[in-house]
Amino acid sequence: MFIKIHGSSVHGVDAIPITVEVNWTAQGKEYCIVGLPDAAVKESIRRVESALKANKFEMPRTRIVINLAPADIKKSGTAFDLPIAIGILVASEQLHSTALLNEFIIMGELSLDGELRHIRGALPIAIQTKRDGFKGLILPSSNEKEAAMVDQVDVYGMRTLKDVVNFFRSEGNSASPARIDMKDIFLQQQVAVENDFAEVRGQENIKRALEIAAAGGHNVILIGPPGAGKTMLAKRLPSILPPLTLEEALESTKIHSVAGKLSEETILITKRPFRSPHHTISDAALVGGGSTPQPGEISLAHNGVYFLMNCQNSSERFWK
Repeated sequence: MFIKIHGSSVHGVDAIPITVEVNWTAQGKEYCIVGLPDAAVKESIRRVESALKANKFEMPRTRIVINLAPADIKKSGTAFDLPIAIGILVASEQLHSTALLNEFIIMGELSLDGELRHIRGALPIAIQTKRDGFKGLILPSSNEKEAAMVDQVDVYGMRTLKDVVNFFRSEGNSASPARIDMKDIFLQQQVAVENDFAEVRGQENIKRALEIAAAGGHNVILIGPPGAGKTMLAKRLPSILPPLTLEEALESTKIHSVAGKLSEETILITKRPFRSPHHTISDAALVGGGSTPQPGEISLAHNGVYFLMNCQNSSERFWK
């Protein structure tokens, strides 16, 4: 039996639609994943097998071919575990309730006992879900609040593989979508200032320069001998930056989500980011990139500020 499950893959800071195609045949015995998967995706078949058995399902001992389409885009990460598992259950006719499959994007990492684990990029995946006209998104419960920040999308956070199966068997009646008031969270979340600019005594000229840079969103390079106060002043610069708007907060949260820098407890980044990379940082780490594009230190400081510590050459290398 042939079945299609809708998923998503993060490239750069945006998500693109991925179709997980599962073809089960009674001839032969082979598990095969194609469509430019990386090592983590290839290993998913073993996690899926263990999770299915732990939840009293059967892993077919026949030929299963899994294609991640479009096949010319490299797939990475562990979030394809859940759509692959659901695809195998439907293709092997262990799950018959498939009326809602075409209305949802499904993503999640599986543990060996079927528990769903946190994934990267839930916010851009939710944005892509809305953009492509899907009804909702199914993902781990730890990502639920992050994805629920996108309106007009029903986000269902699940704890286990069995919860997802029961959701489709009940045709969506076994769970309720997450609801979150974005503006209320943005207004109520308090931002603690760790290093206050008001603590600085003297240094009137550099303080004036930093105030102008903060107000106008300009770049600053601090050059001077050790002990002059460069690092101390730079670390206090975020305390005088203008507060993030709701749109800027969403954009910053999206970048941190893709980079895996967003904790499970953090719903929305409301404090302007500050990054302080070491002066020996490589160009790739600073600007991001790689075979699968990922944000660098500059991207993580989006809508905020970053500071190259105590190294004139490193600063010149980038700013020229």
